[in-house]
Amino acid sequence: MTDRKDELAGNLAKVEERIAAACAAAGRRRDEVTLIVVTKTYPASDVRILSELGVRHVAENRDQDAAPKAAECSDLPLQWHFVGQLQTNKVRSVVGYADVVQSVDRSRLVTALSKEAVRAGREIGCLLQVALDAGASGRGERGGVAPEGVEELAGLVAASPGLRLDGLMTVAPLTGEYAGRQRAAFERLMDLSTDLRRAHPAATMVSAGMSADLEEAVAAGATHVRVGTAVLGVRPRLG
Repeated sequence: MTDRKDELAGNLAKVEERIAAACAAAGRRRDEVTLIVVTKTYPASDVRILSELGVRHVAENRDQDAAPKAAECSDLPLQWHFVGQLQTNKVRSVVGYADVVQSVDRSRLVTALSKEAVRAGREIGCLLQVALDAGASGRGERGGVAPEGVEELAGLVAASPGLRLDGLMTVAPLTGEYAGRQRAAFERLMDLSTDLRRAHPAATMVSAGMSADLEEAVAAGATHVRVGTAVLGVRPRLG
């Protein structure tokens, strides 16, 4: 094994131990939680190693980095998740490789995704990004729709050709009532998921938790955790 493969294998094993322990503590089965490795800023060679080590879900947040990386790794059995704020002018490119877009937060984006998914002959899974720090504008600091807007946006996704409503996503907010209260934030997301599933029973995916707070997310009931640093190491500085 190469040094990098050894490093990633060791890091993956530690993250796996954390997820397994969190599941045990919450009385959940390990197979109820899917690990998504956030590979942003890291090269395609790392993605290839992760695939060899059994990772099946990877995430990116910038199309200009993700598109060439996904193309280089198109032979691998991976599901690609787009987790960054998505501008409508990038939608055509993202639809070319993303299996799931986790950052759906406005009607204009839904319309653009639907149009490009139909054009490409693909079905794109969509998670509504919920902003638990949404202020008067109805949007969060890092994008997202306010909890009050989830029902309407979900209905739009569900009715749009080429799109599949998979569930909800959030990022633990840095401001507002949930700042520093990750467990409470994730529990609020689970409440919203319960409400969503009454109208859309198949929308069972709940993506929450990252390297620092995956245990809180698992305890709250998240089905997917997005882990980058704990697997790949501290990110190199950009620019």
